[in-house]
Amino acid sequence: MAAAGTAAGPAGPEPMPSYAQLVQRSWGSALAAARGCADCGWGLARRGLAEHAHLAPPELLLLALGALGWTALRSAATARLFRPLAKRCRLQPRDAAKMPESAWKFLFYLGAWSYSAYLLFGTDYPFFHDPPSVFYDWTPGMAVPRDIAAAYLLQGSFYGHSIYATLYMDAWRKDSVVMLIHHVVTLVLIVSSYAFRFHNVGILVLFLHDISDVQLEFTKLNVYFKSRGGSHHRLHALAADLGCLSFSLSWFWFRLYWFPLKVLYATCHSSLRSVPDIPFYFFFNALLLLLTLMNLYWFLYIVAFAAKVLTGQVRELKDVREYDAAEAQSPKPSKAEKPLRNGLVKDKRF
Repeated sequence: MAAAGTAAGPAGPEPMPSYAQLVQRSWGSALAAARGCADCGWGLARRGLAEHAHLAPPELLLLALGALGWTALRSAATARLFRPLAKRCRLQPRDAAKMPESAWKFLFYLGAWSYSAYLLFGTDYPFFHDPPSVFYDWTPGMAVPRDIAAAYLLQGSFYGHSIYATLYMDAWRKDSVVMLIHHVVTLVLIVSSYAFRFHNVGILVLFLHDISDVQLEFTKLNVYFKSRGGSHHRLHALAADLGCLSFSLSWFWFRLYWFPLKVLYATCHSSLRSVPDIPFYFFFNALLLLLTLMNLYWFLYIVAFAAKVLTGQVRELKDVREYDAAEAQSPKPSKAEKPLRNGLVKDKRF
């Protein structure tokens, strides 16, 4: 794949397609690839792994150590920073139990998205403005630029930590099973795209997804802080309302508009034009399509919440990750919540 400074290609940047062009061209390319595959199966998969996968044991060890490091850092930050802050600000007990999780995620996603934005707009990488360029000059086992490798290490280790955190540290919510699947799919995509040197498109995927998480956790924090000290704080309430609106808009624009037209078009159609025999074409695109379906699943939550607000069923923004008035089934409180669980209402999620 292209490194920094790679030319845009012989014809210059390709215009972003319409949804109709995306479906038509991607479907045609996928059918042609399937018909042209005379030896598809486990044998081809094993050969592809042997020939194209480049992931050294020290790199996997570094990834595992990074995941442990994130877990230890979160535990320390929760005990020494987030919980004391919640107590000092006199948050409601239920909000104080959930605030550390949102604060931790907000800080990480803000830093991760800022770094991805820097790579795409502060360097010579052309991937955002010319997504097909992610596959220009791709070769098996090509060197991964250090700045992109650093992003992969941070993100991969964080999602490894997130799988553990969803099970044992986060508050258990209605969509936690889907969230767990999302973390597993994301980790598989990160590790496999690094091994097969599809790292350029990986940076684009991370950039298009992390911005929504920044706005989500920012909104949740303001929801928790608007009732601190037993009084209503209008500034936090306004920030929560505006954050919810921007979160909804960015989710649609980044994950449901740009992601298919930039990423899926590049991986389903443009990849075969640049690398006709690109390895694991169907595997990676299947994972990206699954990611798209999960984005649609969560967007239904957003639309349902907006409908409840417009119809007056929800008068006040409570928690932007659980909007339903019905309580979650089989709740699993987070460790931060356990000391406060007596008499608390269970977490409600949008």
